[in-house]
Amino acid sequence: MSATSPDSAFTFLSQGALIQEFKVAGHNIVQSFPEAKFYQTHNDAYLGETIGRTTNRVKGAELKNLNGRNYKLAANDGGNPNSLHGGLRGWGKKDFDGPKPVNRNGNEGVRFRYVSNDGEENYPGTVECLVWYTASIEHGKTILEVEYQIELVGDECEETVVGVTNHSYFHLNPGAPTTEGTVVTLGTNEHLVLDEHQIPTGEIATLPAIPAAGEPFTLEASAPAIDDCLVMDKAAPDSCPLDTRSLPLKTLATISHPNTGLHLEIQSTEPAFQFYTADGLYIPEAQTDKGITIPSRGKRSGIAIEPSRYVDCAGREEWRGMCKIRKGQLWGARSVYRAWKE
Repeated sequence: MSATSPDSAFTFLSQGALIQEFKVAGHNIVQSFPEAKFYQTHNDAYLGETIGRTTNRVKGAELKNLNGRNYKLAANDGGNPNSLHGGLRGWGKKDFDGPKPVNRNGNEGVRFRYVSNDGEENYPGTVECLVWYTASIEHGKTILEVEYQIELVGDECEETVVGVTNHSYFHLNPGAPTTEGTVVTLGTNEHLVLDEHQIPTGEIATLPAIPAAGEPFTLEASAPAIDDCLVMDKAAPDSCPLDTRSLPLKTLATISHPNTGLHLEIQSTEPAFQFYTADGLYIPEAQTDKGITIPSRGKRSGIAIEPSRYVDCAGREEWRGMCKIRKGQLWGARSVYRAWKE
C-alpha cells in the first residue's frame, strides 16, 4: 500500500495482520524479514505483529472470577509465571482474512479480520477482531493510521477480556546494528511500578531512567534500559471507555536520529504504552530461498512503542473495566504514526 509514493509505502502480511514495511523517504523504519515464512520460524520477538487476544502480561497466567469461574492460561513469560501477548500462539501468529482494500475516512487503506474461537488459548467466548490500516501524506509527512475493533460475537459466555496493539520495532538509523544515538521525547515519565515478576503493584510513580515529559534524551550504547508501561492517563481504571477511538489523540513519543534525519511521532487514544529499548532482543540469522544471509540482530536493535491499556488489566479485577466486553459492546483503539525526513 502506497502513501502516494514508492518511497513512502507500506507492506502488510496476513499473518498477524503484521507490518512488514514502513517506508519513509526510501528507508524501511521497522525491523522485518524479507520473506513471510520467517515470521513463523524466527519471530519469537513478535516483529510487526498484531498482539492479542490480550496485550502484555496476565499475572499468574490466570483469569480469576470471569463468568463466575477461573481460566488458566499458558505461562509463556520466560522465567516469570505469567501469560504474555495472548499465549503460546497469540493473534500475531494467526492468519487473518485480508488484506481487503478499503477507503476509510477518505484515504486508501486495507482491512484485516480474524475470528478467535471460544477456548483459543483458553480464553472464553468467540470474538471478532478488525484491523484497519490507512495511509496518507500530509505536509510532506508519511502517515499510517491504525484502528482496532473487537466484538464478542459468540454465545458461549456472558463476558470476556480483550486487548490489541502493534509490536513493531522501530529503527531510524537502518543498517546500524543498534539504535544508539536515537533522540527520544516521551509524553510522560510516569509508569506502572512492577513487582519481581514484571506485574504492576498498583502504584504509579516517576520512572527515574527518563527525564520529565517533553524533555528529549538520547539512547546510548546500553542506557537507559527501559521495558515499562508508561501512563498517559492515571484515571484510566475508572474513566477509560472500552472504545477509545472517539477520544483525542495524545502524543506518546517522538523519536529521531541525527545520522539519517528520520523522525517518527506516535499518537494514540490509548491511556498507556509499553516502551521497550529491546535489551533482551535476539533474532537469529536466516537464509532466504535465494541463499541470501539475513544477519542476526541483537539487543537494542529496535524500539518497541506499544499503545495499550494497563498491564494486567485483564487479570486485575479493579482494572478489568478497561478490557472486559459483553455482547453488544465494542472494544476499540486508534493510533497514528507520522514519519518524515529532514
